[in-house]
Amino acid sequence: MSPRGNARVAYRDIDGLLLFDKSVGPSSNQALQRIRRLFRARKAGHCGSLDPFASGVLPICFGEATKFSNYLLDADKRYRAECRLGIRTATGDVEGEVLEVLPVRVTEADVRAAMAGLTGDIEQVPPMYSALRHQGKRLYELARAGETVAREPRPIRIHRFELCELDGERLSFEVFCSKGTYVRTLAEDLGAALGCGAHLTALRRTAVDEFDEADSTDEAGLLSLAEQGETALDARLLSISTMLAHIPAQRLTDEEARAIRHGKAISNASAAAPGIHRLVDPGGAFIGLGEISPGGVIKAKRLMNTGR
Repeated sequence: MSPRGNARVAYRDIDGLLLFDKSVGPSSNQALQRIRRLFRARKAGHCGSLDPFASGVLPICFGEATKFSNYLLDADKRYRAECRLGIRTATGDVEGEVLEVLPVRVTEADVRAAMAGLTGDIEQVPPMYSALRHQGKRLYELARAGETVAREPRPIRIHRFELCELDGERLSFEVFCSKGTYVRTLAEDLGAALGCGAHLTALRRTAVDEFDEADSTDEAGLLSLAEQGETALDARLLSISTMLAHIPAQRLTDEEARAIRHGKAISNASAAAPGIHRLVDPGGAFIGLGEISPGGVIKAKRLMNTGR
């Protein structure tokens, strides 16, 4: 139980994935807690933070879906962003203090060439203002205390980095990238490549994996649904199987499903190719994830809790 205003919330077990459209302002955790209370969900977690000044698709997992959230955390993502050329800030975005102001003399051809150099498999140094840990402390905690520590470059992949508009010192772009990409660092790196510096002024996540902003619901929309009752609200949830639809399915017999649920490995001559698969029972109900060995042995990797 937890307070909401002067009332107490009776939390419930609920499973599924919500495609939430976060607004500018709240942190990802603040947004998560508000939505969790709205759904009265006993357990919830989000799949990939958005900075307070950023908006867009924030997948929220409820109940058993949290067991599989890493598959969205690890997914590719798409963004629309704007940056200001000629100004470097401490945070790499609009919220940081100005560190340097430089003249801007760039053309669209210059920008496109710099973007091409930042496309593909590259390495990126994580920003100090990030949630990564160094000796038990978050980097942003050290940064706020005036400390700077060395950070190892991390491999990332920029699938697509495209200019949308260049208007004097203001530039907008779209990026399709791998997990672990800091878009504000990408904007800083673009500014460095152009020789004039840059910082991010707006950011919107438009897709996570195959889940698009067009399918997400903002807080106002959810509040409107809540007025119709929890049935209307729950109808916005996607099933866990849908959340993992990109993973191939392996159908089991009733006997095999029982064995898997009891922690036993099974041998299936008709098993699919080796790797991670969605395990489903004869009726198509999702059981969990299993790993198939080259010899056709299936072992449970992560299962749904059906006994609560």
